[in-house]
Amino acid sequence: MDLIIFADNFYNLVPVTEAMLSNIKLVQEVNCFDLCEILRVELSTYFEPPLNRHIMNDGSGDFFGCICR
Repeated sequence: MDLIIFADNFYNLVPVTEAMLSNIKLVQEVNCFDLCEILRVELSTYFEPPLNRHIMNDGSGDFFGCICR
């Protein structure tokens, strides 16, 4: 699974690592799309209009989505 991060006018694929998942405890099996939603909530902060986007907490860019492989 890769995260799609928009930064510096480019869309970047960032592989999901164990470090990203270290604070997440799953109590049941989840599919890729549910895991994407969990990571979005954990790793980004939503800024309401006028920005209307999810900005990564580490400052790496804007969370755009995931690619499930």
